[in-house]
Amino acid sequence: MNELNTILTYVAGANIITFILMGVDKQKAIKHQYRIPERTFWLLSLIGGAFGSLIGMNVFRHKTKHRSFVIGMPILLIFNCIVVSYFFMS
Repeated sequence: MNELNTILTYVAGANIITFILMGVDKQKAIKHQYRIPERTFWLLSLIGGAFGSLIGMNVFRHKTKHRSFVIGMPILLIFNCIVVSYFFMS
């Protein structure tokens, strides 16, 4: 049970961080400041933050015109769900 709590805490943290960074990047875009690289969002989404990316995209209306994000993030979310469910079934 302790390992499951650790996994859930990790996934929640990854999603919260990714969501916050999506908002920060949107504000930077509005102000024409230095931006967070897209590869950062891809990496965070790959390691568990895909849900945070998708929510951030919709809440902040950010990266929604990037076809790679619109298609790729749901695929990474499915991948994240498969990985987390694997740990719950073990």
